[in-house]
Order: sequence, then structure tokens, then C-alpha cells
Amino acid sequence: MNTLHLFRSVAVSTLAAVTLSACVVAPMYPMEPTVVVPQPPPRPYVEVVPAAPFAGAIWISGNWGWSHNRYEWVPGRYERPRPGHHWQPHRWREQPRGGWSPEGGRWVR
Repeated sequence: MNTLHLFRSVAVSTLAAVTLSACVVAPMYPMEPTVVVPQPPPRPYVEVVPAAPFAGAIWISGNWGWSHNRYEWVPGRYERPRPGHHWQPHRWREQPRGGWSPEGGRWVR
């Protein structure tokens, strides 16, 4: 292989790597890794819903997340509605073999 061909191969490979590294396919909301927690989540906090920051804002209730081996409260927030979608709240599902697993909230058609 001559030097020019090697240089071109390295340049094309580097360009492809750099280009593809910026191409990330991610869900609209980060999905929690598969977690099985031995105890059910605590009761949800009663949140005081603040005034909507803009017309048509949708309130997304807070929920219990799992981080650092314990439940942590994730406060509620407002979001812009998505036409043709509705919000499916975050929830915890009891597993048939014991424990609880989270299902992240998301927009559903």
C-alpha cells in the first residue's frame, strides 16, 4: 500500500469516526436502565402546581426515580403539548419474580 493510499484511508476513517460520533440516536426522554428495586416506591409527594408559564402548558407530575441505590423525588414540570399525543405518566411496575421496575413517562400517540 503506498503512502498516499494509506493517508487517504486514515483520513477517511478519521472523518467517518468524527462524523458518526456526533450522530446520536436517543429517546426523547432518557430511559432508565433496567432496575429491579426490592421495595415499592414511597407515596408520591403532593405537589403544589405553579401557574402555567405559557398558554397551553401541560403539567407533568413529579415521580420517584431510582438513583444511588435509593428512591429520589423528581419534581413535576411544565412542557409544551405535542399535537396528536398524550402524556403517559412515569410508573413503577411490580415484577412477577419480585421487586419493582420503573417505566419512564413519555408522550404517546
